[in-house]
Amino acid sequence: MTTFKIKPDLKFITSHPAYFIAFGFGSGLAPWAPGTFGTLAAFPCYWLLRLAGIDGLKLALLCLPLFLLGVYVSEKADQALGVHDHGGANFDEVVAMLLILAVTPSSWLAWGVAFALFRLFDILKPWPIRWFDEHVHGGFGVMLDDVVAAVPCMLLIILLQHFHLL
Repeated sequence: MTTFKIKPDLKFITSHPAYFIAFGFGSGLAPWAPGTFGTLAAFPCYWLLRLAGIDGLKLALLCLPLFLLGVYVSEKADQALGVHDHGGANFDEVVAMLLILAVTPSSWLAWGVAFALFRLFDILKPWPIRWFDEHVHGGFGVMLDDVVAAVPCMLLIILLQHFHLL
């Protein structure tokens, strides 16, 4: 069993903005499947960004500074918790899902497919995702394996659109 320097709870994640962001705005405190809840947390973020006129290419470009923010907040949370890539620190899932949503058509079916594909790739971690997960460390590594997992999802979404299946 892992022993943390600090127990990740509501008091912890509200003690510093970096922890709140790292824990997916609180979604990482879910008692089970915090990665799934982090992926779900991307959807309200996406809809708010859409309301602000940010979608498609603009959203994809926004994911770069969000990725860099994720590197910082992930590293900060890792240091405070004394563990690499705590399951509740799920901002990596939020950013990766936003990147996928940048190429996903606006429909419930497409969003569901995008969600399912990302969870599949993020959980199973086929090559090369697993390699990045195991060999790249720190906040950069936390963020990178999820963005790498987003790439095949995006390609599949684009392929499904091409064949008019989404």
